[in-house]
Amino acid sequence: MLNLPYGISDFYKIRTEGYHYIDRTSCIPLVEAAGMHLVFLRPRRFGKSLWLSTLENYYDVAKAPAFEQLFGDLAIGHNPTPRRNNYFILRWDFSLVSPQGEVEQISQALHAHMNGAIELFSVRYQAWLNHPITLHPTDALRSLQSLLAAVADTPQRLYLLIDEYDNGTR
Repeated sequence: MLNLPYGISDFYKIRTEGYHYIDRTSCIPLVEAAGMHLVFLRPRRFGKSLWLSTLENYYDVAKAPAFEQLFGDLAIGHNPTPRRNNYFILRWDFSLVSPQGEVEQISQALHAHMNGAIELFSVRYQAWLNHPITLHPTDALRSLQSLLAAVADTPQRLYLLIDEYDNGTR
């Protein structure tokens, strides 16, 4: 029986829980060749979130021990790029930010989401960071500056993935 991942956009879950996965990892070298600042524009429900999750798992330095399990039998597993598992990943999913309410409420929700992701980042990568990240509860940009300072003090680079960047505009 084919275990289809309907509605699941978590690459790690799909690969580790036996869901059917259609391999598109052969496109990763094309993504790398396309440049540093990419925007994926596709219609809704067209696989953007799963693709970002795939990239997150491929580039994440913390996921290096799981590379063979996640990618070993896929196209990119047979021919990985030098960038594999070389980045810290910061992922913001703006579908989790409510676009309802007054401007101040939306702003607070946005800052809370960004700070939550930065806090998760600091926990996930604490073994690689030389100094702690300072969270500023009402100013996510200052929190991000602290994160960037901590990353600058390591050999790794940051890969920022933003999902549902247009949330609230539909």
